[in-house]
Amino acid sequence: MTTAQFIAFNLTLLAAMAAPGPALLYALRQSVAGGFWTGVATGAGLGLMAALWTGAALLGLNAVFAIVPWAYLALKTAGALYLIWIAVQLWRSANQPVSDSANPGARAFLGGVLVNLANPKSVLFAGAVLVVIFPPDLSLGAKALIVANHFIVELVVYTLFAACLSSAPARAGYLRLKPIIDRMAAVILGALGLRLLFGR
Repeated sequence: MTTAQFIAFNLTLLAAMAAPGPALLYALRQSVAGGFWTGVATGAGLGLMAALWTGAALLGLNAVFAIVPWAYLALKTAGALYLIWIAVQLWRSANQPVSDSANPGARAFLGGVLVNLANPKSVLFAGAVLVVIFPPDLSLGAKALIVANHFIVELVVYTLFAACLSSAPARAGYLRLKPIIDRMAAVILGALGLRLLFGR
């Protein structure tokens, strides 16, 4: 494993994180609604699960999904239903006070884990990226380093998001538009869940 490969992996990871999706949307909304530490806890959960998907890809779980397609289908279905459930809860709580609509502490961390657990396509994406960037004969130590690096990068990025979005101006803007923002987030997450449920 070379430094150039490591840099390429991190650049690809940052590009993937910047793409709009359920993880980014959930992290941004949690940071604005719940404040800095809620955003950090959510990001830690998201980052941990994303790093575990990378570890699973390194250990060949994408091959298992190819051999046992029902396992992938079962996980994908459960994930899609969870995203739809989040969307329904967001829609229903759109008019509630902000303290009642964000998951604090351990619940924020668990919510982050579940959101990224909800998308088994992550392991297929990670597998494709890893095959292109890294040689196939990585040692166990190198694989562990890649997984740890993935978690740290995600945690740093989501912490920076939380620091920016938990500021007083950001929260004030969110509070003014909370019903609209929450319902827009609900529609997007619901659509992503439906796409995951019915997409190929």
